[in-house]
This record gives sequence, structure tokens and C-alpha cells, in this order.
Amino acid sequence: MEWLTVPFEVTFVQRALWGGMLVSAICALAGTWVVLRGMAFLGDAMSHGLLPGVAVAALLGGNLMAGAVVSAAVMTAGVTALGRTPKLSQDTGIGLLFVGMLSLGVIIVSRSQSFAVDLTGFLFGDVLAVRQQDLLVLAAALLAALAVSVLGHRAFLALAFDARKAHTLGLRPRPAHAVLLGLLGLAIVASFHIVGTLLVLGLLIAPPAAALPWARSVRGVMALAALTGSAATFGGLLLSWHLSTAAGATIAALAVSLFFLSHVLSGLRDRRTRRVHSPAAPLLEAN
Repeated sequence: MEWLTVPFEVTFVQRALWGGMLVSAICALAGTWVVLRGMAFLGDAMSHGLLPGVAVAALLGGNLMAGAVVSAAVMTAGVTALGRTPKLSQDTGIGLLFVGMLSLGVIIVSRSQSFAVDLTGFLFGDVLAVRQQDLLVLAAALLAALAVSVLGHRAFLALAFDARKAHTLGLRPRPAHAVLLGLLGLAIVASFHIVGTLLVLGLLIAPPAAALPWARSVRGVMALAALTGSAATFGGLLLSWHLSTAAGATIAALAVSLFFLSHVLSGLRDRRTRRVHSPAAPLLEAN
């Protein structure tokens, strides 16, 4: 059993595990609503939209997360504003913001003679470089995400299934949507330096999607998604240690693999359930 425990005897791997578990919990809270509302494209756009803020922060020698927060705020405000434009579909507005922010980030990077921005780290993250202070930031982000999820649960739930009904119930769907975008931005900002913007969707979408067939409530989906993401983090770090692969990419790939495994098993379960409850089932059993 040494192969199972040896990697986690190393301090930086332990920090990576704790960081991945905290990110999994944050992504479970935001990602559940992303999956329920079909907002995967928005999540992808927001994750790539962080590049301008991160690039400027790196070039000025500032905090990369602070730059990411600014870009996330701009994306959130932009998506909210364009969503109120009746002649423009939401997907069109998101796509334009996506391309615009990403292009701006690439322009900023290309103007730098030293290329100070580590695009590889931005795109793919470095989970093995998690520091003690990063864990404190992630813990604070988790508490904030949990507070928003608890306080906004009723409004988010109504918004996910029927925005018009949410309005009739006095839940103010537009502000609720803006807050939900803020929750999504928080999850992406907290996660991008762990698994990178290209791979953050792996933890944001795959665990909730994997949990969906097995949970009976939204809170159940969130709890199971957090466990699934943590399992992907543990397994990904273990595999990357023994196979010498990129840790962040291995974690994201394992999370997606767990999604496919979940849906194969749920399909087999549903087929068996239909067979058992079929009117012909007692006859087949009798024969």
C-alpha cells in the first residue's frame, strides 16, 4: 500500500491535495447551478476572460489573483448588461465578451518584450505550487461561496427552473442572476491558479454532472460533487506522481472520466429498474 501513501508524505503534495479539495468544494457550489442552468459556455468564457487582468497584474508586478478578480468583475458586469439587451441573445453577448477579453489579454502579452506572463501556468495551472497562504485564501473563498449559496439558494433554485415564476414570487431574477455570475466568477478566480483556465471547467462541470443522476436534491448534488471532485484530486495527484504526468491536467481528466463512469452506471441502473418494473418481468422470472 506504499504506492497509495508515499506521494502524500511530501509536503507540497499534501498542500496540493488540500488545495484541490477546497477548490472542489467551491466549484461544487457554483458548478451545480452551471450544470442545472446549462451555463457551460458562460463558464468557459469567464475563465478565459481573466487573461487581461492577470496579464496586467503580472506586467506590473502585482498580485495575479487581484488582476483576475478585476477581469471577473468586468465579465460579470458585461454579461449582466448584455443580458438586458432584448435584440441580442445571451450566447451572442457572451461570445463577444469572450473573444474581446481573450484578444485584449493576448495583445497585452504580445506587447511585453519579456513576455512576463506565464501563459502555460495561466492556462494549465500548477497545483503542486500551492502555498500555505493560498490555502487560507481558498478557505476564505469557500466560506464566501457557502454564504452566497445559502443566502441565495431559494432565488437560484427558482431562477434555474423558471425565471418568470421567480419574478412572480418576488425573488428578483435579474439581481439573482448577477449574484450567481459573481459566485461563478469567485469559483473560477479561486481555481485558475490551481488547474488553470483551460482545465477549470473539469472541476466546475464534471463533478456536478456526475452527481446529478444519483442525488435527489440540489444540496445533494453539491455534496456529492464536492466528494467527486475531491476523489478526482486525490486520484489525479496519485496518478501524476507515479506516471510523471501534469498534475492539474490529470485531475481534470480523471474528473471527466468519473462523469462518464457515473453516466454509464446510471444508465445500467435505469435499464435494470425498467426491467424489474416491466409487466413482463414476473413472467420472465417465473420461467
